[in-house]
Amino acid sequence: MQLNPWALTGIVLVAAMTFYLGHRSSRFASSTHDFLVARRTVRSRRNAAAISGEYLSAASFLGVAGIVLKEGADGLWYPIGFTAGYLALMLFVAAPLRRSGAYTLPDFIEARLGSVALRRCATAFVVVIGILYTVPQLQGAGLALTTVLPVPWWFGALAVTVLVAGNVLAGGMRAITVVQAFQYWLKLFALAVPAFVLCAVFVSGGHSGPAGALGSPAPPTFPADTTVKIETDVGLRVTMVTPVRVRKPGETEDRTVVWAKGATEQVAKGTELRFAAGTSVPVVTEALSANSDWLRPGSTGLSDLLQTYSLILATFLGTMGLPHVLVRFYTNPDGKAARRTAVHVLLLLGLFYLFPTLLGAMSRMYVPELLVTGQTDAAVLRLPQAVLPGVAGQILTGVIMAGAFAAFLSTSSGLLVSVAGVVSTDLFKGKVRDFRWATGIVAVIPAGLALTMRSTDLSLSVGMSFALAASTFSPILVLGIWWRGLTWPGAMTGMIVGGGLVVSALVVNTVSGYTGNWAPWLADQPALITVPTAFAVTVLVSLATRAGRPADVNAVMLRLHAPDPLGFMRDRAVARFGQIENRGRTGKGRHRK
Repeated sequence: MQLNPWALTGIVLVAAMTFYLGHRSSRFASSTHDFLVARRTVRSRRNAAAISGEYLSAASFLGVAGIVLKEGADGLWYPIGFTAGYLALMLFVAAPLRRSGAYTLPDFIEARLGSVALRRCATAFVVVIGILYTVPQLQGAGLALTTVLPVPWWFGALAVTVLVAGNVLAGGMRAITVVQAFQYWLKLFALAVPAFVLCAVFVSGGHSGPAGALGSPAPPTFPADTTVKIETDVGLRVTMVTPVRVRKPGETEDRTVVWAKGATEQVAKGTELRFAAGTSVPVVTEALSANSDWLRPGSTGLSDLLQTYSLILATFLGTMGLPHVLVRFYTNPDGKAARRTAVHVLLLLGLFYLFPTLLGAMSRMYVPELLVTGQTDAAVLRLPQAVLPGVAGQILTGVIMAGAFAAFLSTSSGLLVSVAGVVSTDLFKGKVRDFRWATGIVAVIPAGLALTMRSTDLSLSVGMSFALAASTFSPILVLGIWWRGLTWPGAMTGMIVGGGLVVSALVVNTVSGYTGNWAPWLADQPALITVPTAFAVTVLVSLATRAGRPADVNAVMLRLHAPDPLGFMRDRAVARFGQIENRGRTGKGRHRK
């Protein structure tokens, strides 16, 4: 890979700005309240930008465009679900969750249901979800850096881990709030500017030839002679008679073969394929070939429709169960501010997702070779130079690369803070020193997994994290806030059954990936089965174990739902972590309402 100096400059600037803002904010972090909830004084607009900053992960910045390139109209459900989840969170969870006065998700569950055993179970699932969500962020960093810089893929994962861990160790939630708010606006800029420029070039006609019009029902074709190197073993679906020159690993000369129409060709890693201009693009087996299918949702039948419903359910309810999202609502001053924050997040996310969708559609016309390699997550990084070869394309790539690097940093920071906060308060004594030890331990685990596990599509792997969150914490939050009859045995059973089913699907899906992709679609999108099952089990077991209902349920429900001016809200564990000093609330560097 040839070095792109603009991309390197963008990455260095983002890393320097991230370190500077984190260091500047960490000077005012001195107590557990600073490290866990930023003193609960973050104003709504800043908190909304910070939530959007950490929520827009590699899956959103790179994966959405890639999934639109590969799946077309069906891929639009990802940004819709990612955004709509905040509507459910705003309506059912945000304000009561803040009024609970909890510091972490397990802390809320113990406050509502009064069970230490249930709290331990919740802690385990928070750690699993956090690690499962962090791994694709680190793998995405490796993919992005190898796309634009001549570095090994593990370099990006390690660089993100070191920088994020440094900021979190220095100031926890207090330090990363300002960093994540800055990174949201940077990510919006990094996609909006290239989208406007590339659209202007497309409309004016000053661009290289596309791979056919999207309105044409035929598959895309290579606009020029194209060489594709296969990075992982793939199966290619051939819809037209396709002549291709093939050079397998270890061979010194090409040989010409003709792939038959309707065949599925297995191509090994390291193989080079050379296609002549005008040849139809063969696609990986899970991608859509014809543009007519690409434009029509649910084009592959009933299983495709059910998979879409499963995806919507996972993203819609999974958002309210993501620990790194929920922990940011604890930083609001009160319940009203938490609900106002969720409204702002809806607006910010809706604005952002316009741009990766647009770039994904353009990628179908200008970088169709990614359908051959299956590495569609690199679409937004390859697109600028495909439309604008030369310095202009390199500059746009540098801008996008800066935003992508910010995405890896912000989401990884939020995940690390949320998991470290849970580990430090549940497994240690919850002091600042414990938080820092937990941060160091938690940072190492996903980094090790990212270096050893096989990289998959970012949106799909993150989608599994949403399914796990929707099947474990969503029933407890919805029923715990709105149903007095919930008991701790019911909550624990529902969590274990829902989480166990999703983890089983993940294992089956992983084994299938290594042994021939034989698993059904439910192993890839299990929420349609696991979420209703988790809700049903939680309700039925609660009805059968009425003795497990906490004695103070009426007082807790009053605290969750009473308007803020009535003054029922109380922060938990103040005695454990120490009273907030008034000097600290009003001193230099404070967050404002």
